[in-house]
Amino acid sequence: MATGATVGAWALVLSLWGAAAGSRNLTAQIGKPLVLNCKGAPKKPPQQLEWKLAPLLCPQNTGRTEAWKVLSPQGGPWDSVARVLPNGSLLLPAIGIQDEGTFRCRAMSQNGKETKSSYQVRVYQIPGKPEIVDPASKLTAGVPNKVGTCVSEGGYPAGTLSWHLDGKPLIPDGKGVSVKEETRRHPETGLFTLRSELMVTPALGGAPHPTFSCSFSPGLPRRRALHTAPIQLSVWASCPFPAPEPVPLEEVQLVVKPESGAVALGGTVTLTCEAPTQPPPQIHWIKDGTPLPLPPSAVLLLSEVGPQDEGTYSCVATHRSHGSQESQAVSISIIETVEEGSTAGSVGGPGLGTLALALGILGGLGIVALLIGIIMWRRWRHQGEKRISPIFLPRKAPENQDEEEEERAELNQSEEPEAAESNAGGP
Repeated sequence: MATGATVGAWALVLSLWGAAAGSRNLTAQIGKPLVLNCKGAPKKPPQQLEWKLAPLLCPQNTGRTEAWKVLSPQGGPWDSVARVLPNGSLLLPAIGIQDEGTFRCRAMSQNGKETKSSYQVRVYQIPGKPEIVDPASKLTAGVPNKVGTCVSEGGYPAGTLSWHLDGKPLIPDGKGVSVKEETRRHPETGLFTLRSELMVTPALGGAPHPTFSCSFSPGLPRRRALHTAPIQLSVWASCPFPAPEPVPLEEVQLVVKPESGAVALGGTVTLTCEAPTQPPPQIHWIKDGTPLPLPPSAVLLLSEVGPQDEGTYSCVATHRSHGSQESQAVSISIIETVEEGSTAGSVGGPGLGTLALALGILGGLGIVALLIGIIMWRRWRHQGEKRISPIFLPRKAPENQDEEEEERAELNQSEEPEAAESNAGGP
């Protein structure tokens, strides 16, 4: 705002000065050519005229070493930036900020009549279209809100930025409406960059969807203003009751079902991250120390669990005002189960489990067969001892033959009486 007042006062002083001296006021765009006519210039050579410039800026800022520069048809120190045409006019091929000031021409006719011309020259540069950067997404009634920052770059003179609400000028009052302005000048080009940050406090019960816009007004008159695209925001009602105190992120717990974390192949595991903080934080998941590329969610469901799902899991709760906290890690593993005569989920795989089962069955059958064989062999031996004939008894040594003959004789004698008794008892 102070910059606009300075530019306005400056323009007023120059206009009064030009009116008093009978000079003309001219504006030229930076980088464009400018031709200034010298009144009373002789139409036939030799021409007797000279041009002078009183720079508007200080000599040390214009690149000129003198307050006045003299140009004539015979050439001079301005030949690199300006030159006198055959008709006495002054040509500046590409006018710049350093060329602002008062140009004066003095011509002398052959009769000795002197004619003077004076021009007040100002330059300008139209900036790019302003824009609102970092706009707010919503506004809260009853509290200060930042609407956004209006930016204008590459203009000369500096000009001013102003805000509008629903198409009407928005006047800063330091209470419900405040503006923070910043003006910077490029050290090489001399062009200006303007920034204006708007803060508003929407009234309770006011417009629910206000529209804001920003405009740039040039520092020279008769130059049209440039406007930003409007932005429309929503006003939210502030909570009438104090919000509950947020619970610090100190106890983030990870609950797993089943509790052991061990599940059969193809089963389901549910991981739930519990963070008792208001508002609820964002939950992200980590496996084996690496974040999982999943959207924020408090529940992680692992369905049809396979070997690729085994590992160590943890969750991280992030709150905008309390930072982040990671839970303790839990391990998910696959347990071995027996289904339809085969083992599944064992460390060695289904083939090794089947082989172990078959070997166990064969070992049991072998032990049973061995026991049955021992029992049958013992029974056969016992029965065989009873049925064996004397003739199959092993022969004794020759020295016992006499004893055997005596035993046989005694047996024959005992059999004979028994036979006699049986015969006597017959018919």
